[in-house]
Amino acid sequence: MDFLAYAMGGGGASGGGQGGAFGAFIPLILMFAIFYFLLIRPQQKKTKQHREMIASLKKGDKVVSTGGLHGVITGISDDVVTMEIAPKVRVKVSRGSIAGRVGREG
Repeated sequence: MDFLAYAMGGGGASGGGQGGAFGAFIPLILMFAIFYFLLIRPQQKKTKQHREMIASLKKGDKVVSTGGLHGVITGISDDVVTMEIAPKVRVKVSRGSIAGRVGREG
């Protein structure tokens, strides 16, 4: 008879199961935090710096495009940058395809 009472007394353990379910989410939360601080946040910072660099371009800046063309900016509009890559050789590239500055002329 005592055996039957112990078999039916399992109701107390079900309350602990909910705590275990929350405990299963802790590794997922930690993984998201690690991904955020190691991957997402640095990428957002890099994107913001690139956007600021694109916005601050001006005539005379030496730049390199994502395709590897080095040149000096001779004209800028909202979406297009005109670069001189050789004497009297000018190309138009999308403003977003400027990878970075090489140097600034004084």
